[in-house]
Amino acid sequence: MKALAAAAAGLPALANAAEGTLSSGLKPIRLVVLDVGGTIIEDHGEVPTSMSNAFKKGGLDVSLAEIGEWRGASKRGMVRHFVELRAKRAADREALTESIYRDFSTQVNAAYRDVRPIKGAEETLTTLLQRKFLLATTTGFDRQLTDAVFRHLNWHKYFVATVTSDDVIDGRPSPFMIFHAMEAAHVDSVAEVVAVGDTPLDLQAAKNAGVRGVIGVYSGAATKERLEREPHTQILPSVAELPELLRSAF
Repeated sequence: MKALAAAAAGLPALANAAEGTLSSGLKPIRLVVLDVGGTIIEDHGEVPTSMSNAFKKGGLDVSLAEIGEWRGASKRGMVRHFVELRAKRAADREALTESIYRDFSTQVNAAYRDVRPIKGAEETLTTLLQRKFLLATTTGFDRQLTDAVFRHLNWHKYFVATVTSDDVIDGRPSPFMIFHAMEAAHVDSVAEVVAVGDTPLDLQAAKNAGVRGVIGVYSGAATKERLEREPHTQILPSVAELPELLRSAF
């Protein structure tokens, strides 16, 4: 509670999403955009491990540290980047990209078959819906994996949109997935939006979108110290603290 109070210092208060215009002149937050892996579902390194294995099978030398810099980005975009950078001149780059990405997808789909929520995530989703917030997700996962995860958890019911890297030309740090979520929710103003994620690219995308809340959580890929180096409004241990933050800090 003390940490949340400190995070809220100097920020306009919001008691409920449906209360109307705040005394400061700002509209209340209406839309909460959440990253998926490491933010609302557990992350045990399944993505970088699967990606590293796929690169090795495809004959490319890509370190886990290099893969880590792409956490939160489009996975297909990551594969394409390293194929362009490291493939032999004579290689069919398009075919190699598809082969590596297909191998990665097979591995990561198997790894996430029994995925579990971040502790407190489902309670957070339920609470925010009860308080009339609109919820959406954005992710570097593709549509197939995202839908499989949400079917497994029975989570589609919570969200007005589940935006994936398949839905945009450019993934994070570009802001386009957030804008797609706003479009689906019929929310016109970035001043009515907060975005939450566990990677530097998540925070960069939120900043580039210009949303009012840029919230990092260190329940996934990045440490608190790493996230604090990115533009942000708040850094939290996990989404379990989000309902109280939205009550007190906006």
